[in-house]
Amino acid sequence: MAALFGARVRRLRFAAGLTQAELSGKVHVVGTRITQIERASGAKPTLDLARALDVALGADDLLVELWPYVYREAFPDWSRRFMECAERAVAVREYAAHVVPGLLQTEQYARAVLSVGLTLSSEEQLEERLTVRMARQERLGSPDRPDLWVVLDEAVLRRPIGGCDVMRAQLELLLCVAAEHDITVQVLPFDQGEHDVMGGSLTVLTLPDGSEVAYTEGAHYGQLIEEPAEVSRFTVTYDRLRANALPPLMSLDMIRSAMEGCNRGANVPSRSERRRVAQEQLQQSGGRQLRGGRRRNPGGRRPRP
Repeated sequence: MAALFGARVRRLRFAAGLTQAELSGKVHVVGTRITQIERASGAKPTLDLARALDVALGADDLLVELWPYVYREAFPDWSRRFMECAERAVAVREYAAHVVPGLLQTEQYARAVLSVGLTLSSEEQLEERLTVRMARQERLGSPDRPDLWVVLDEAVLRRPIGGCDVMRAQLELLLCVAAEHDITVQVLPFDQGEHDVMGGSLTVLTLPDGSEVAYTEGAHYGQLIEEPAEVSRFTVTYDRLRANALPPLMSLDMIRSAMEGCNRGANVPSRSERRRVAQEQLQQSGGRQLRGGRRRNPGGRRPRP
């Protein structure tokens, strides 16, 4: 797809009578960047660059429409397939174990989530991934918006991703979207105990033809399930989750309670302050410091590894 995108840019550039240097000036990038795009080498074009090229070359949104397919090439086959299904789904049922689902994230919350780990190697990649995530949400405001049913583990509400201010805004958004007729939000409380999807998340998509696919995801893996019998099993699992979750109105009360916890969080000692106090307590008891220092070793014997 990157090669196809580059070929289209080259053809449109020739038709416009522009050199690579002239085109680079119009879209405000170095000339070698246009060479990389046309040869499908180097970094893939960002969405903003695709938009700029589309305008400069009068492509009538052709390049913007091609860009998602170029972007997806960085993902495994099963992940690309899931994204394609999600874009066409008429109903989305999702259980989120750790973070708010991407379709309902605020921009700052999404930025905090995407900034964690080693999956992105540059600020440009982060901005690109963030742009795509926010663009996916546009479908919720379109006439063909899917029915969305989300079950949030209580942990999603309690962990202050991005800090209290970011988390408070995220919880406010959840309260707002839960008022929509075709969006249902439930919370699965801690006291519900064990369940079938502990440690991961689950999404069941209903496609326009009535068929369904399921997608399970953990911290470093994902799996798309399309075999009907297996999908049916995951559908039953999801039905059990939402049956065990709090009803929607009680769920909203828990979200409001979590927001109040964020407000009180302003009085919680900072990480550095908690570390300092813990370190002093450990030193007083002869324990190991959190950073540096050694545990006292009576008798001078080396502890076993």
